[in-house]
Amino acid sequence: MDEIKELLDKALQAVSEAKDGEGLEAARVRFLGKKGELTALLRGMGQLPAQERPAFGARVNAAREELERAIAQAKEARRADERARKLKAEAIDVTWPAPAAAMGALHPMETIQRQVEQIFLGMGYTVAEGPDVELDKYNFELLNVPAGHPARDMQDTFYFTDSMLLRTQTSAVQARYMTTHRPPIRIICPGRVYRADEVDASHSPVFHQMEGLVVDHGITMAHLRGALDAFAKALYGDSARIRFRPSYFPFTEPSAEVDISCTICGGKGCRTCKGSGWLEVLGAGMVHPNVLSACGIDATEYTGFAFGIGLERIAMLKYGISDMRLLYENDMRFLTQFGR
Repeated sequence: MDEIKELLDKALQAVSEAKDGEGLEAARVRFLGKKGELTALLRGMGQLPAQERPAFGARVNAAREELERAIAQAKEARRADERARKLKAEAIDVTWPAPAAAMGALHPMETIQRQVEQIFLGMGYTVAEGPDVELDKYNFELLNVPAGHPARDMQDTFYFTDSMLLRTQTSAVQARYMTTHRPPIRIICPGRVYRADEVDASHSPVFHQMEGLVVDHGITMAHLRGALDAFAKALYGDSARIRFRPSYFPFTEPSAEVDISCTICGGKGCRTCKGSGWLEVLGAGMVHPNVLSACGIDATEYTGFAFGIGLERIAMLKYGISDMRLLYENDMRFLTQFGR
């Protein structure tokens, strides 16, 4: 009996000194396992006189139960301590000011489109929209570019069928609008356009345009120049100047490339403008009489002008962006510079 007591005291001390779960498991195996010390006492019970065996067995079983309770209590105490430490470490101070949530911002392309729209809306234009998947009729034929016309080679087009394609220009919206509305017409047509271009610093197969169209009695090139001059000054400041250079577009006659004084050097000449002091920003011209007639407008009574702005080009000039790909790579280091 004394040996049982000594063994129980030693086992309880081992349990109390265990520092973690592994220590408790080691104490359990040492005393209660198949080869444990208490188990060995039970196995040696056959050497005792028969009359002593019941009392001895009961005492060993009692010691075993007491040790099992001690181990269970120790495990529960350690679990409680661990929960307490975890709760303390993960505690949330509800009185502490919450960190400010990261706020989103408009993409620079969305910002520039809204700015350009507001400029022309202030001049009395309205916004017209059309489908991205367009018919050849509106994208080419009504714009004085019939099948086989060499001007079709100026644009690499994504075709679905012979008569259906991804629009290559928002001029298609002008054609649609003129077939369903009578003059006076004063609209802008913003949207995505698609051409089979290789991706580089100044080209993309998907980009944005904003077409403008005015049709009414007595519209002249002077009206076109006045509208574009007002646009340039509103977007780039009162010091901005524009110039027209003769060009060719099948849907306008006469046609012009429109340059703006370099926004980097103020027209003095720099690397951006290649020393010329000018930057090409858009194409424009008087609406070709064939286009008016094809859309059901009397070309002998009405005249009009049209222009097409590349919004990526405008954004790159306004924000000093040297590579168009930055506008589409979703690099937050770049986009967060533009704020809200």
